[in-house]
Amino acid sequence: MSPRLNRRWQRVLLAGLLAAACGGASAGQNDYLPPWNPPPTGGVSFAVPPFDAIADLHGDIADPQLTVFFAGNQFMVVHDLVEAFKQRYRQYRRVYVETLPPGILARQIETGSLVMGNLRIALKPDIFTSGKGSIADLQKEHGWFADTVDYARNPLAILVAKGNPKHVEGLKDLGRPDVRVSMPNPKWEGIAKQIEASYRKAGGDALDRAVMQTKLKDGSTYLTTIHHRQSPLRVLQGESDAAPVWSTEAYFQQQILHRPVETIAIAPDQNVTATYTAARLKAAPHEQAAKDFLAFMASPQAQAIYRKYGFQPPAP
Repeated sequence: MSPRLNRRWQRVLLAGLLAAACGGASAGQNDYLPPWNPPPTGGVSFAVPPFDAIADLHGDIADPQLTVFFAGNQFMVVHDLVEAFKQRYRQYRRVYVETLPPGILARQIETGSLVMGNLRIALKPDIFTSGKGSIADLQKEHGWFADTVDYARNPLAILVAKGNPKHVEGLKDLGRPDVRVSMPNPKWEGIAKQIEASYRKAGGDALDRAVMQTKLKDGSTYLTTIHHRQSPLRVLQGESDAAPVWSTEAYFQQQILHRPVETIAIAPDQNVTATYTAARLKAAPHEQAAKDFLAFMASPQAQAIYRKYGFQPPAP
């Protein structure tokens, strides 16, 4: 082989090794990408994260017998919960669930549809779940709901990378200039208001302004569009140093998926605990299914599933 050809093949080989190395790094990074739920069985399985991977639409979108709009942070419970519901009520085979931010779900009800990429979904929900206060506000404003049931509670925690490289010990540390924070957008994520209330408990208005104004302007606070997906991923991929989340989101990443993250507890006097409420819509397309699902959410079986994923039972 001539020296010129030899150098050419060396360049080709080097390029191939570089591509393989980059591909390996990309594959390692892709290991963290959603959906994080087991897919439905049957049919052709096709997903190409992050381009074609639908993480927060679950189940049967064609002619469902029950449609549930879940507050997004409960995505990890959906598979077990729906399977248990189907086992108990065998007349329901086709169940469709969305786990998007509650503000987006409420707008979907108001406008009549959701557009996700090239897909338009005009299904009306039978059940809507959110924080207890949000349900009360929506009922006062719209009068949408026929009846409700409280089914779980959840405090806040801070998610950091394994080893806690920035030595985050509590909420006050999130105001430090060197700590990159992933925060939910208050426009459509109810958790943002809860977190800001905790900031004020921990460091007064000054801490809240530092995280939500000063650090937002300099780019060290990042506002997510879909917090329960983006914030864990940002911490896992090294884009954010800390993310205040519901404790079950940190529990799921650390204890269920065994990701390289850690959970920093928030002091009880600085924390808030959300109560989750399921509401049956007056205009539910499947009235009996909605009644059955609401009853199921209060059952010991459903409560056991929620405990499995770190949720606390509702207040007695």
